[in-house]
Amino acid sequence: MTRAELEDQIREVILSSVEADGLTAADIAPDTPLFGEGIGLDSIDALEIGAALRKRFHVKFKANAAENRVHFRTLSSLADFIAAGLEGTADEKGTA
Repeated sequence: MTRAELEDQIREVILSSVEADGLTAADIAPDTPLFGEGIGLDSIDALEIGAALRKRFHVKFKANAAENRVHFRTLSSLADFIAAGLEGTADEKGTA
């Protein structure tokens, strides 16, 4: 999967997980902050997005809130985290 395809899939997860009036895929640029002054998502949105990402990509988020803030900062940071997780899964399958 290309980086652009991964980002598009994450956008789909975000859009299907949150109820933000008028939010479109075009609003979710790779480096736009997802929370606060960026798109304006909140902690409930983060939980819903995290659950959907776990289901779709089989990645696991640690309980460390500070670490998750880094992962959920932008679409790009989420893509970095998920890509690393997907690579790790491929490595595990290759050594089994």
